[in-house]
Amino acid sequence: MTIKPDLTQPIPDDLGTVHFVGIGGSGMSGIARMFLAAGHRVTGSDSRETATTGRMRELGAEVHIGHAATNVGAADTIVVTSALWPDNPELLEAQRRGLPVLHRSQALAALIAEHRLVAVAGAHGKTTSTGMIVTAMVKLGLDPSFVNGGVIQSLGTSSAPGTSDLFVVEADESDGSFLLYDVAVALITNVDADHLDHYGSEDAFIDAFVEFAAKARERIVVSSDDAGAKRVTAGVRAREHAPEVVTFGEAADADVRIERIVESAGVEVDFRSAGESHHLTLRVPGRHNAVNAVGAFAVLVGLGVSPADAVRGIEAFGGTERRFELHGVERGVSVYDDYAHHPTEVAAALRAARNVVGDGRIIAIHQPHLYSRTRMMAGDFAAVYEQLADHTVVLDVYGAREDPEPGVTGALVQERFHDQTHVDYLPDWAEASARAAAVARDGDIIMTLSCGDVYRIIPQVLTALGDATANRTDGVSAR
Repeated sequence: MTIKPDLTQPIPDDLGTVHFVGIGGSGMSGIARMFLAAGHRVTGSDSRETATTGRMRELGAEVHIGHAATNVGAADTIVVTSALWPDNPELLEAQRRGLPVLHRSQALAALIAEHRLVAVAGAHGKTTSTGMIVTAMVKLGLDPSFVNGGVIQSLGTSSAPGTSDLFVVEADESDGSFLLYDVAVALITNVDADHLDHYGSEDAFIDAFVEFAAKARERIVVSSDDAGAKRVTAGVRAREHAPEVVTFGEAADADVRIERIVESAGVEVDFRSAGESHHLTLRVPGRHNAVNAVGAFAVLVGLGVSPADAVRGIEAFGGTERRFELHGVERGVSVYDDYAHHPTEVAAALRAARNVVGDGRIIAIHQPHLYSRTRMMAGDFAAVYEQLADHTVVLDVYGAREDPEPGVTGALVQERFHDQTHVDYLPDWAEASARAAAVARDGDIIMTLSCGDVYRIIPQVLTALGDATANRTDGVSAR
C-alpha cells in the first residue's frame, strides 16, 4: 500500500536542495520547474526515461532513472506524492537521515506564500479550467505564476513563474492535500464522489470540499448544477463569515447562468452575468468545456477583469495535453487520447467526440485506473461505454498507487456490457491495438481513455491502422 503523507510536517524556511521522487510526473515536474526558477538546486528520480525527464535535465535538474538511496545525494528536502510505496529506497534514506519529507502540495504551498492564490478544485474539469484561467491571464498581460496538472498547449508548459501577485494552481483533492492552501479565490467545478479509498464515504468527501471552499478569503465560484457542489454551497453558506459564493451553470438560479450551448468541432455558449448577456466561442469541443469556460469567466471577473476581457482571454484557450488530444490520422481514422478516468469524465469525453466524428463511429480503448475504482464503478463504466461508444476495447487495470486486488481486472468492466459484441477484454496491448484497428474504418475515431499510461499504446494503434494486412471488421454499426 502507498504512503499516507504527514501533511502536518513543518515546512522549513529554507528548503535548500530539493529532491523530487517521481520527478517525471505531470504535477511533480511542474512544481520542480518552479523550484528551479526560484533558484533552488533540484534533483529527482523516476522509474523510466521520458520526454519530461529529459526536459527537466535541460532545465538544470539532476535526474536519475530508477530509485536508489544514493539518488538522495546532498538533498536537504525530499518531495513525494501519495503514490509512493513505503519501501521506496529514497524515502527510507530520507527518513534515516531525518530529512524533511514534504508532500508535493506542501512544497507548492511554500512557493505560493505571499501570493493571491486562485485554486481550482473538483472531481472533473480542473486541469482544463485552470488552463482557461491561466491562458486568459497571460493573454491579458496579468503575468501570473501557475502550476497546472497538464501542459497548456498554447503556452507549452504546465507551470511558470510570473511577476504579478497572482498564483493559479490546480488543487488536488485526491488525498485531502488541497486543504493546505491559503486561498483567495476558489473554483469548484463539481463534486462527483471519487477517491473514496481515501475519504471512506461520500459525506467525508463533501465535507472536505466545504472546508476547502470556506477557507477562500475573497470568493468561491461553484457549480449550480452538480448535486455534490450544491451540498458544498449549502455547507459554506451555513457557516459564519462565509466568503462570497458565486454559482455558475444551467440552473435557473445560477448567478452566471448558461442560456444556450451549441456544439460542433468547438463549442459556443451564451450566458448572462450581472444582468448582461455574453457570448463565448471555444476551439475545444464538448458541452462540459462550455460549462468550464463559464466558471473560469466568473473567477476572472471576481478578480477584477472586465467581462469583455474575460471572454476574450478565455477564447484564446487551445486545450491541454491529454484532454481530447489528437495524436495522428491513419487510413482516415483519427486517434485521440483523453485523461478521462471516471464515468462522468468518460461520458463527457465521448459526447465531445461524438460531435466531432459526425457520421463516423467511436472505438474506445479503456484502461481502468485503480483497483478500488474499478471494483466500485465497473458497472458505471460499462454503462457509459455501451451507450456512448460504438465499440470498446478494455485493457487491464493501471494500479498506480494501489496494490493489486484478487479478481479485479479489466474483465470486470467487459462482463458488465449487456451486448458482448460491442466489447473486447484484451490485456495484451498488441492484440488490443490490432482489434481497434480492425474495427475502425475511414471517418472513425479511436480514442484512448485513462489517466494511466494508456497513451503509450497510441504508436501501436497507428501502426496497426497502417498495416495493409489488418483484418477489417465493418460489422459495428454507427449509433
